[in-house]
Amino acid sequence: MFIQTESTPNPATLKFLPGREVMGEGAVADFPSAETAGRSPLAKALFAIPDVSRVFFGSDFISVTKRDGDWKHLKPAILGAVMEHFTHGLPLIEGGAAEADDAETYNEADAEIVDQIKDLIETRVRPAVAQDGGDIIFRGFDGETGIVSLHLQGSCAGCPSSTATLKNGIENMLRHYVPEVTAVESV
Repeated sequence: MFIQTESTPNPATLKFLPGREVMGEGAVADFPSAETAGRSPLAKALFAIPDVSRVFFGSDFISVTKRDGDWKHLKPAILGAVMEHFTHGLPLIEGGAAEADDAETYNEADAEIVDQIKDLIETRVRPAVAQDGGDIIFRGFDGETGIVSLHLQGSCAGCPSSTATLKNGIENMLRHYVPEVTAVESV
């Protein structure tokens, strides 16, 4: 098994590509702490490595965020844990996929606007964010203020450039295509 690695815009996060499906198309799992890794043998194994602070599973990649330490010391242990997991054929999540928190807040009168926002996020934003080892999820739209709420996961959570990405990239694009949008915030 050959596992490739890619850097991400977040210097504390590396993207690991095992050359096979991880979560499958459109599915993700975010483990922001060791306490949240309970049902995933691979996430538990990765959190057992000193200085691992976050684990994220994308369609065909795994993003690992470190607290401190040097990647040259952490990378071999992470590669070993990923390789051992896949070569032993262990399940990624025990008992099936975890229930996702899909709580979205918006007024039903804004449903058409929300559909436009979600379509832009799915087709233009998520693929680019996945390239960087993360994910972005729509959480809500306030029709009175025009504010879109988004949740960042994986390498995007805590990334130094995430604010610039939200404001200069995503907000500008949404405001261009959906005039009702005035701002974007991370939740």
